[in-house]
Amino acid sequence: MRMVDFFDSKLIIVHVGEKTQEKEKKIKELISGFSEDDEKVTIIWKQGDPVTVIIDTATQHKANLIMLGAIPREDFLKFYIGSIARKITRNAHCSVLLIIKPSEDLRPCNHIVVNGLKDKKTKQTIIDSFEVAQNLGAQKLTIIEEISHQEVKIVVEDDQSLLKDTLIKEQLAKKEDIRVQHILNDVPEDIKSGILIKTQSIFGKRGYSIGHYAKVVAADLLIMNAPDRTTFLDRIFVHDIEHILSELPTDVLIMR
Repeated sequence: MRMVDFFDSKLIIVHVGEKTQEKEKKIKELISGFSEDDEKVTIIWKQGDPVTVIIDTATQHKANLIMLGAIPREDFLKFYIGSIARKITRNAHCSVLLIIKPSEDLRPCNHIVVNGLKDKKTKQTIIDSFEVAQNLGAQKLTIIEEISHQEVKIVVEDDQSLLKDTLIKEQLAKKEDIRVQHILNDVPEDIKSGILIKTQSIFGKRGYSIGHYAKVVAADLLIMNAPDRTTFLDRIFVHDIEHILSELPTDVLIMR
């Protein structure tokens, strides 16, 4: 309901399971304190496979975003994130927001981390991230340029090889930073206004590195490109983002 207010949108609540008076009463109590406009909220009750029901409902209603909550509880968190959320993320037609830290009280979204990897979708993801940041009132946005160790291809054995390794990393980092700066130049000034922008190159396994960074800096939101739908690229996506989906570092928005 807060997202409805932040983005001036409509909300469809999907309950996959049996409809009871007790459940209906509880949901209506939760939404009653936010909006008096009944047309902003629709509650849908369906039984069946959660993944199929959620994706089909989102598609039928031309949703822009699917929000999934994941609360740490015994062994269910890993199962929920690892199975349902992963399948929805790969097959949904729209963006997916995975929320692991729901709170009754409003928590400010101060710092957003965004992937800046070299990909055809990255430019639009970064532009959309600034719009998200403006709507959520974020004060800082960090764009992470993940660079694989395989791009360095230097075996450090002595001081000379260490120096060469350092120089190559500096050159790669500079190249990546220039690429991202070109993207930032195309972002409208009005959606960059009031936001502290930082770029950061990190070396390591793609997906794991940015997830670890988001966790270390205690980011409030991590924004990633959505996976491609072709079989081959889906496999690459699984490899890249497996760590994030199996152990979410913070709330994660998969942008499509």
